[in-house]
Amino acid sequence: NNDSEDMFGGHDSFYEDDSLLAQIDDMEQANLQDKHMDIKAAGEFTLGNPQSGIDRRKQSDFSASENAAVHKVEKADSSQMTENDLVDSNEEPGDFILDDLPSSQLLYLDKMDELSSASRKSAVTARSNNCVNSCLGKISSPSFCHDAEPREGNTEVPTGSKCDSSKIESLKDHLKSAMTGNAKAQTPLVSKTKQLKDAVLSEEICVARKAIESSSDDIGPFYGLPSKVKDLLKQFRGIEALYEWQHDCLTLKSLQQRKNLIYSLPTSGGKTLVAEVLILQELLCRQKDVLMILPYVAIVREKVWGLSSFGVELGFLVEEYAGSKGRFPPIKRRMKSSLYIATIEKGHALVNSLIEAGRIDHLGLVVVDELHMLGEGSRGATLEMTLAKILYTSKNTQIIGMSATLNNVGDLQKFLQADYYTNNFRPVELKEYIKIRDTIYEVDSKAENGFSFSRVLSFKYSSDLEKADPDHVIALVTEVIPKYSCLIFCPTKQNCENVASMVCKYLNKELSAPKEKEKQELIKNLRTIGNGSICPVLKHTIPFGIAYHHSGLTNDERKIIEEAYSAGVLCLLACTATLAAGVNLPARRVILRAPYVAREFLKKNQYKQMIGRAGRAGIDNAGESILIVQEKEKQLVRDLVNSPLENCYSSLLPELTKGVQSLLLSLVGLKIAVTLEEIYSFMCHTLLGVQQHLLPKEKSLLDIIKEGVENLIENGLLKGKMSGKDHNSQSILTITQLGKATYKGSIDLAYCSALYRELKKGLEGLVLESNLHLLYLTIPYDMIYSCNPDWMIYLRQFNQLSAAEQKVADIVGVPESFITKKASGQAIRKNVDSAIVNRLYLSFVLYTLLRETNVWSVSEKFNMSRGYVQSLLTSAASFASCVLRFCEELEEFWVYKALLTELTKQLTYCVKTELIPLMEVAGVLEARAKQLYSAGYKTLAHLANANPETLVKMIEHLSRRQARQIVSSAKMLLSEKAEALQEEVDELLRMPTDIP
Repeated sequence: NNDSEDMFGGHDSFYEDDSLLAQIDDMEQANLQDKHMDIKAAGEFTLGNPQSGIDRRKQSDFSASENAAVHKVEKADSSQMTENDLVDSNEEPGDFILDDLPSSQLLYLDKMDELSSASRKSAVTARSNNCVNSCLGKISSPSFCHDAEPREGNTEVPTGSKCDSSKIESLKDHLKSAMTGNAKAQTPLVSKTKQLKDAVLSEEICVARKAIESSSDDIGPFYGLPSKVKDLLKQFRGIEALYEWQHDCLTLKSLQQRKNLIYSLPTSGGKTLVAEVLILQELLCRQKDVLMILPYVAIVREKVWGLSSFGVELGFLVEEYAGSKGRFPPIKRRMKSSLYIATIEKGHALVNSLIEAGRIDHLGLVVVDELHMLGEGSRGATLEMTLAKILYTSKNTQIIGMSATLNNVGDLQKFLQADYYTNNFRPVELKEYIKIRDTIYEVDSKAENGFSFSRVLSFKYSSDLEKADPDHVIALVTEVIPKYSCLIFCPTKQNCENVASMVCKYLNKELSAPKEKEKQELIKNLRTIGNGSICPVLKHTIPFGIAYHHSGLTNDERKIIEEAYSAGVLCLLACTATLAAGVNLPARRVILRAPYVAREFLKKNQYKQMIGRAGRAGIDNAGESILIVQEKEKQLVRDLVNSPLENCYSSLLPELTKGVQSLLLSLVGLKIAVTLEEIYSFMCHTLLGVQQHLLPKEKSLLDIIKEGVENLIENGLLKGKMSGKDHNSQSILTITQLGKATYKGSIDLAYCSALYRELKKGLEGLVLESNLHLLYLTIPYDMIYSCNPDWMIYLRQFNQLSAAEQKVADIVGVPESFITKKASGQAIRKNVDSAIVNRLYLSFVLYTLLRETNVWSVSEKFNMSRGYVQSLLTSAASFASCVLRFCEELEEFWVYKALLTELTKQLTYCVKTELIPLMEVAGVLEARAKQLYSAGYKTLAHLANANPETLVKMIEHLSRRQARQIVSSAKMLLSEKAEALQEEVDELLRMPTDIP
């Protein structure tokens, strides 16, 4: 739209139309000289009569434009209310003629129109001076010219009084004043079309809010949401209609009554869309914040990336809580609602901070994906703590849990006080097969042994091929590729690479022909990401449309391979089980290379997740899964496919320091429960409390609580006395500063004392010549046990350090003599703590990485996989943010605050400083950031105001969808930062309520 304020047509300014001003001046002088002038003529002049002396052509053109514009606005208004057009970029420059006029001029025209209508009904004599004086007054009024300075004195001329030129401003001056005000007026930042659409959206949200709050079945245009949401789903996702089960679920009475809900469907059934509709209802209609908990960092970033577009269009904020990102407590927004998308660990820290700040009731909805993870180790324990605290502290927060693999739903319902919905819907039919030798059997629960014969493989193998591929993987693959896509799940990372190479070696060379140009561009892009290096396996397999996918790849490599697979450039991925629980990459056929994940036999939940990737909605009419089985595994596999899903049991007790004890510490620290009686009451409402009948007879829930509290007191994390043999003890427990720092920093209780000692020791001689010493303090404790140093590399890296840096090794307790002897294979008389040795070695890795910012070169120097190096970097960034929050609670560690703040930022991005603003945008990794920076997009503001079409032209390998999402994510982040600054300003200017 053309939002300029130019209303003078071809003239550069008002003053260039001398004839118009002269005629107005002459008319006024005539009026002053003869007070008995023709009253009718004066009235016609005021109303714009062509005979008044003003140029007839100009006036008729102006009136025609006004009428056409009004008609156009009415037409557009009608169109908006019926079709709700969403994309401003589709508007033609001439859509609204009145868009070209300033606001003061539009108001003036409206008033003139009103005066014209009124004048036709009044007598000729009564309208003379009234019309003239009214018009003069309105033109000079501030309401007509918003930025023009108000004039002193009364502009009205009493009827019948003498017109004195010294007391009445000329009409010319009035018009000049109004036009000057228009020139000063700021050009609107948004078009009238946009304002109209925003008004319609606001009205629909109000209607939807009333509908949701009412008890009637009328839920508004789109499940209680504005119709714009439906249009956005079609625009961004290609979703035109919901599945029948989705409609049934969204219209459940329990949801309308804001009850908690658990729902379960097979993988690819469309569970996430239901959750997103419920999230939008909470954000837009109830104006409450929402927390969405997802299992992995990659999925969090993908969801932030995908929902930012909705946030920009619908006016809510999307905030990422993963890795080192997230603010505790979050900024309190007054104008907009926030959607917090978090990992399990960050979600727990976020809930703790909201409870401590007394803002937990502001959280209207919590959505948990993969709810079955409640039973999976320390992460399950953390998730259980989060949900239990929400249930106990807030009666207004609704909880929605979803999963494809739930069995003992009754326990989960009791824990979450939730209703349950389930459906077996799949958009694409799934057929399960088992392959033994060269025979394929279909999984059939009605068959006697669970299998029914299907067919014998017809693929003819040579003797050489039979030796290389005894499991007939190539035969199974060539039945579907390259026309359809295929996933091969392998037990280990090395097996993934081996399978990909083997398939390419014996595959028909003609298969490398399709999309040859795109494949070469993919190789080129991977080489760019690796700063000139590329994995030799990928270089060999990609021309055939084949690649591997596992944690040994960098984030950039994984992302680009996933995009190439989704675009059809790659037709086969050999991957590990992590892909099944991560990003959504479906296939026509899924092959399970063996019934193992690493060395452990496959679980039913894992099996269901893997085969759930078979069948792509809207593309395939069926999906197939084939599990390759050896004869000796036949019975185990039969039990696997016929067994129910695994039950979900509380992980609080098995994960002692990350479970029960951690929960008890935070309960006292947050003052949720400070006596044994209160703690016992809380624990009865956890999943552990629901399942306490499964505890051993010799140890009750109360015994577990007492034992945990006593342990915390012994370790100096809690203060108080345990008294009484029952749970009615009224002794008050309080938290120590170390205990508070531990739970607020999300530090594992097993390591909090060691961390405190090392930080304390660092104060005695912190080496600040480089960041090596600080890096040592931020190495995650849980990664040191998977590290096996190469002693020659260890010694070489040590010798490359400066004298001051080598002193760090002595300070932490690893003398040079020890490293030298280990490298030369000599006997060691005095043992050194292996945890400290490994931690220092990993700090060497990070130190080198921050200097070179090249994962490839560092992985080669230390003989580690690229993925492991990047995983170390990500974990260190997250742990550094935890250590920072730990230090903020202990005054003695004040010196670490500024140091760790900067180090956390370096670890989070690990790129040159100029790329950091771009990498803050969701979905922009290092390779993309370099492309954008080279193209001139150097700041967040550049990206937020970029044209997606221009980005597509300037940035290689960037699709329109990706470009739009980058711009939306940048707009969202910019809006979030601006809102945060505004909130800070408002807080500073707010009047204190306790002024003496």
